[in-house]
Amino acid sequence: MLTDTHCHLSYMQERGLDLSEILESAYSDAFRLIIDAGTKSDDLFSRQKVISDSIEKITDEKAVKTLSSIIKYTAGIWPAPEAIKNREEECRTLEHIIEESLLSSDPICALGECGLDHHWNPAGVDNRSESDFPGDMLKGERELFEMQIELARKFSLPVMVHSRDAFEGTYAAIKNCAYDRGEIHCFSYGIDEARAFLDLGWYIALGGAVTYTKKNRLEEMRALLSFIPSDRLLLETDAPYLAPVPERGKINTPLLIKHTYAYIAEMRGDSVESLAETVYRNSVMLFRGIE
Repeated sequence: MLTDTHCHLSYMQERGLDLSEILESAYSDAFRLIIDAGTKSDDLFSRQKVISDSIEKITDEKAVKTLSSIIKYTAGIWPAPEAIKNREEECRTLEHIIEESLLSSDPICALGECGLDHHWNPAGVDNRSESDFPGDMLKGERELFEMQIELARKFSLPVMVHSRDAFEGTYAAIKNCAYDRGEIHCFSYGIDEARAFLDLGWYIALGGAVTYTKKNRLEEMRALLSFIPSDRLLLETDAPYLAPVPERGKINTPLLIKHTYAYIAEMRGDSVESLAETVYRNSVMLFRGIE
């Protein structure tokens, strides 16, 4: 009865995986919730079609019905350079998409992912470098983030925040907007940063990267995982990225989140069953339309 609060299902299909097979296995594993996260202003409906088409290939009618109900969606703008440069137009597009979605039979459950990313890795999947972000671009990146927080406020949606090597700017933007409903997805900071976000009323979402912890930092990680209050904890995959140990290096899917649950449960002195219930209960509290 596991929950994955952040993944990118259509990206798995783009990488050659059989999405129908993955989703059918998720049904067999009794998943309670899978949230497919957006990264572009206009990608929501195309993502929904990819996923609905994959579900329709499944022959088990009960599986089709269940999967159609447990897969939820978000819409948001990841801080890519072009999106930052065209942020006003991008946010207008996103606003229209949100309005249309909230009137549909399958409305989004959150705005995101959006935020700040200051991890420069030209060789990586983002293909960005520090030269793409002179001072005006960094200012624009924060403006794009805050514009989306304001959209979330307008539509009473929680925010799914991407923050990588950008704690100070992320914290400042959230505090400046004075919005207390959201999560820090794929949290990659320490206890002090966790406390700062928690004090603002935010949730902390942990992914497979926590399982990469080296032996000499295990107690530090254990302290962080134990510090996060049970009523503010979420788990996710960010699939197809960040597959947990022992599958590190492979294409990630929601099916692999079981390893993250087992790792975090052991570190917190909890059972997987209890942790799974905690995460689902927190998801119901935070996200829109989860029952």
